[in-house]
Amino acid sequence: MRRRAALGYGAAALGAMGLTLFVGWWRVDGPGAPEPPGRLPLKLTEMDFRLTDHEGQRVGPETLVRRPTMVFFGFTFCPDVCPTTLSDISGWLDALGKDTAQMNVIFITVDPERDTVEAMAEYVSYFHPAIRGWTGAQDQIARAAEGFRATYERVPIDGGDYTMNHTASVFLFDAAGGFVSMIDYHEPREFAVPKIRRALEEGTEGAT
Repeated sequence: MRRRAALGYGAAALGAMGLTLFVGWWRVDGPGAPEPPGRLPLKLTEMDFRLTDHEGQRVGPETLVRRPTMVFFGFTFCPDVCPTTLSDISGWLDALGKDTAQMNVIFITVDPERDTVEAMAEYVSYFHPAIRGWTGAQDQIARAAEGFRATYERVPIDGGDYTMNHTASVFLFDAAGGFVSMIDYHEPREFAVPKIRRALEEGTEGAT
């Protein structure tokens, strides 16, 4: 009897673990995941898109060259991944201290239908002041995502509303516009910050 009960508990535990792993996969490695290795982001100098930042200024990939850059795709109605990641980014920037001033830190929406310039301005104000919000036309968002090799997908939900699946990682580039690395969703600060410092160091070389 005890053995049967133990097996039952074990099966239940495995089932719960499987569900947890599936949820994690859906959010991070499922439809919203980065493209597999081999499709690396283009250099910033090879991208071509036109967006608007949260202060109404026209921006594009050329805006990012000459400084190391951190880019995250998301949307303001995101229930957990986006606020968590932007909070993580804010913590990383705090850890960088004065070096933060050397970087571009960009949050690009994948939901421009709802994320207007005004909405982006309000949203980024809740996080580190170095973070800039970018929005724009659907086709330009698509061109930006293609250049970064980010993915996103509109998903209908109950009540006629929708949410967005999207790449949950952060992209890092050096000052010359070359791709350096990615920071995964929920990556510990002790791993994330050294990656950012690497982009800063390579950026110093790339800018000379």
